[in-house]
Amino acid sequence: MFVKPTILIIDEMGYLKLDPNGAHYLFQAIVRRYEQGPIILTSNKSFGEWGEVMGDSVLATAMLDRLLHHSIIFNLKGEAIDYGKKDSNKKKTEGSMKSFWGILNRRFWGKIHRP
Repeated sequence: MFVKPTILIIDEMGYLKLDPNGAHYLFQAIVRRYEQGPIILTSNKSFGEWGEVMGDSVLATAMLDRLLHHSIIFNLKGEAIDYGKKDSNKKKTEGSMKSFWGILNRRFWGKIHRP
C-alpha cells in the first residue's frame, strides 16, 4: 500500500507517541518503501528523540538508518509562521519553499515540475 505512491508524505512525526503496534507498522512501511521511492517526512523532534516517540530506541535507530540513507535533510529553525496574518517572514518562507521544490524536482524528476 505505501510502496505504490509516487511520494509518501509523513507529516508531524512525533506529534503523538506511537504505541508498539503503530511503531511496528510504521517501521514496516518504511522498510517496504526503502529505496523504492521518495519519502517526505516532517517532524519537530530531533533524531535523538525518536526512540521516545517510537517507544523503542532500537526500532527508531533502524528506521532512521533507512530514512537517512540517500536523504536530503532540511533543518528549519525559527518561529512558526501564521499564514493567516500579514508578515514579512512569509516572503522568506516562500523563497525557502521555492528552493525546496527546486531541489526536490531535480533530485527525483531531473527537471522543474511543480505540483
